[in-house]
Order: sequence, then structure tokens, then C-alpha cells
Amino acid sequence: MQIGIPAETVVGENRVAATPETVKKLISAGHSVVIERGAGVKAAYIDSAYEQVGATMTDDAYRGSQMILKVRAPKGEEIQKLAPNSTVVAMFDPYRNTELDQFAAAQVSAFALELLPRTLSRAQNMDVLSSQANLAGYKSVLLAAAEYQRMFPMLMTAAGTVKPARVVIMGVGVAGLQAIATAKRLGAVVEATDLRPTAKDQVESLGGKWLDVPMSEEEKQKAADAAKNGYGWMPGEQYIKDQAVIVDKAVSNADIVITTALLPGRDAPRLIKAETVAKMKPGSVILDMAVETGGNVEGSQCGETVVTANGVKILGIPNIPSTVSTEASALYARNVLNFVETLFDNDKNFALNPEEEIQKALLVTHNGQVLLKRG
Repeated sequence: MQIGIPAETVVGENRVAATPETVKKLISAGHSVVIERGAGVKAAYIDSAYEQVGATMTDDAYRGSQMILKVRAPKGEEIQKLAPNSTVVAMFDPYRNTELDQFAAAQVSAFALELLPRTLSRAQNMDVLSSQANLAGYKSVLLAAAEYQRMFPMLMTAAGTVKPARVVIMGVGVAGLQAIATAKRLGAVVEATDLRPTAKDQVESLGGKWLDVPMSEEEKQKAADAAKNGYGWMPGEQYIKDQAVIVDKAVSNADIVITTALLPGRDAPRLIKAETVAKMKPGSVILDMAVETGGNVEGSQCGETVVTANGVKILGIPNIPSTVSTEASALYARNVLNFVETLFDNDKNFALNPEEEIQKALLVTHNGQVLLKRG
């Protein structure tokens, strides 16, 4: 099968869906791989590196390809380039993607990698959300630190003592845990909160302090059920009020706040209100990792740094994994390869199976139909 790797067209997207490492494995499995010239350059994967492992460089990776691998799903004119009955593997942002009907009309089988069931242990090596969130959590701390005009660690000097930075992490999933670990390595005092009570042990194991919010027995059960699926849950009114009080106090005293809370298929929950930001010290920094889906922080703007009247910087940096594109591409490409291998049988024949558990979960268009259930 010919597998095509086009260049990414979304502004600011520096990743690539295949690296020389994964291309070599695809070719060893009997596939031919064509790559658009320059597709990997922004991630430091030059054309000659792909050629050395047997790939063919081209001006149009769509032409003649039965399978397309991308980071971001094809859009607009790219969709028109897809061959009928071809397969696309990418991140589709499926619940917000308004072009799925076009993939269906083009008789394309589209796999949205974000929909991978996180409860399946055999699918962990295909989990693009986790691999990219890990990098985002790490880089978010560095990006915030670059804007913070003080030190992270405590220093004892002849000129006096420098106090350590106080960092608050809101949302303790993969990104949040990596953010905690990174901030601690830099010497900060770290506090963290999450809707899942089970996250407390993880936070404390990394040296962070858990910001505890009282929960009813019913809410504890809901949170526990949601944790089994790997995601957060929608809390009740009382919990939201209690959380707001605790968050307000912690954030007001923080030097750096990083918010990571996302809900699949929905707008990001609002965690920090403008009145809380107004209580923060001048020079404090907030980084809103959920800014692309509405934001956790009131006042954050996607792609912009907002400076409030009291001197607080709110960073709305989108697509943070793309700022570490070499590593992000390497991990993403391995995730993609591991999934693509499930689409072929032991005889290396293409064997798309809409009823196979993983394929069924990821398949959003097939046989001219949109399979994704929305709303």
C-alpha cells in the first residue's frame, strides 16, 4: 500500500505524522511511503533523512496514496485530494470538525486518534493525547517561567534570600502531573487540584501539595466512575462553590498558575474568574492550556498574551506540543505506527474492521456515512 505523509497546513503546526524511524518500519512491512518535500523540516527531520530509509519525496503526497497520515486532519481543498476508498489517520478534533460530511461524501474512512479508549491497556502505545499532553505539561512550565521575572528556586545569597516561586497547577491529568514534576525540578513550591480525588496521591508523590475540596458521597462516586474512563466529570453546584473559594485563595497567592482542564467534546470548564485574577500580585503569570477550547481562565485569548490592569500576564499559547516539535513528532509518529499496524492482518493485507474494538472507537466516517455520535 502507498502511504502518503503531507505537510501540515494549519498555521503554527510544526509537527509531522511520520519520522524516518517510523517510515523505515512502514517500508519494512512492505509499504511504499511518499512524503511531501519539507514536511518534516520544522520538526528537524530533513528530506534526506527520509530518503535514506527508502521514502520517496514528492510535491503531492495525496496523489496515488491509499492511506494518509497527518497530525491535523485534512481541511478544505486537501479533502478534495483524497482518493475514494482511501483511509486517513489523524487528529480530527471530531466533535468540532464541521467537515466530516465531506470525508463521508468522498468515501473516505477517517480515524480520529483522539477517540482512543484510554481504558484499554493494549491501546496505551497508540494514545496520542497522553504522549502530547506529557510534552505540553513540561513545556508549559518553561513557557511560564520565561515570562516570570523572578526565580523559581529559593536562593541564599549575600544580598539576601530569594523566596521560591509558588506554582498552582489546576487539572492533574497527564499534562498536570508533568507540569508538577517540572516545576518541582526547577525548585518551586507546587500546589495542585483536580476533580478526581484519586489524584491526591499522585500529586503528593511528586512533592506537590493537594488543594482539597470537600465532596459529597454522591460526587465522590461520580468522580470515581469518571476516573475509570480517564476523564473528568461535571461537578454539582455546591462543589463548584466550594472549589471556587479554595481556588480563589490559592490562585490569589500564586506566582504562576497553569490550568490544564479539558472535557472531551465540550468547551473547557471555567476555573478562574476575573475577580480572582484581580487579586493576584503584579508580575504573576497564568498559562491557560485549554485556551483553544474556550479557556479555563476568564480573559484568556488564544494566541495572545493579555496583561491585566493589575499587571498579571495571561498566556494563551495554543498547540504547546508543537513548540517541542521534534520530540512531539517522534512520539506522535510512534503512536500512529502502532495504530496503523492494527489495520493489517498477519499476511500484511489491509483489514479494516469496523467492529474491532479500537477501530470502531476511532472510526468517524466510513462507507459514505458519518459514524460519530454528536451531542
